[in-house]
Amino acid sequence: MVINMTFLKINWAPNEKLFEIGGFGIHIYSLMFIIAFLLGLRLYKKMFIKENVDQKYLEPLFIYMVVSTLLGARLGEVFFYNWDYFQNHLLEILLPIKEKADGSGYRFIGFRGLASHGATIGILIGIYLYQSIYKFKPLIWILDRLTIPVAIGGFFVRTGNFFNSEIVGKYTGSNFGVVFQNRGEIHPRYPAQMYEAFGYLILFFVLRKIYTTRLRDQGGFLLGLFFIGLFSIRFLVEYVKESQGGFEEIMPLLSTGQWLSIPFIALGTILLILSFRKKITQTP
Repeated sequence: MVINMTFLKINWAPNEKLFEIGGFGIHIYSLMFIIAFLLGLRLYKKMFIKENVDQKYLEPLFIYMVVSTLLGARLGEVFFYNWDYFQNHLLEILLPIKEKADGSGYRFIGFRGLASHGATIGILIGIYLYQSIYKFKPLIWILDRLTIPVAIGGFFVRTGNFFNSEIVGKYTGSNFGVVFQNRGEIHPRYPAQMYEAFGYLILFFVLRKIYTTRLRDQGGFLLGLFFIGLFSIRFLVEYVKESQGGFEEIMPLLSTGQWLSIPFIALGTILLILSFRKKITQTP
């Protein structure tokens, strides 16, 4: 890893792989996902213990979370941002490969291209299916508590994006910022990935603190605050983030990420209102 730093500018040229064996390597981005899932499992286990919930429900919950997160994130990337490409490369949607530039075959690249809005939709669907089978608690009880591990997971995923030199910010037009030398660049950009990452980290601590109060039993409060907080952070950071494509040409006033964030912010607001009016119950 090469890091050359002046007072306001960082030349960023990390080694994306921890190690490589036989052409296959473990990427730091992949490690960030593993940490996010395992830490999330640990946090949720502590909540189960604290609230006297049978831990036999943890393992299937973990499986549903992993599958629904990755599948939702991948399909979100495909349909929200890059359908023009993937409609002609269907094999690449769910396989960790990419067609070579000369059309001579495919190369292994791992799973790159995951959308957080798609992950959120995937999680909501996955946990709905999970709760329909394991009815130990209402859906809102599970989702309220999931906000805490998901928030810290977002921190690790965006940190992984930073190591991958992807989802970059716009050029700053000054000597401030990060020069992503792995991209062959010489001008600094806003470190948009880390803006998001630290925003999610703050949200994690806020949600975790609220969980220690009586508000955790106010159905929908944690989930509503999570939607408003996380997607407001995403909405604001989009102003300094390089366009990722999508449907901005059709709806040019905002970025695709901002348009996709608005419904979740609205949903969070509705959940908070219903929560304060005690219209949502966490009791079976």
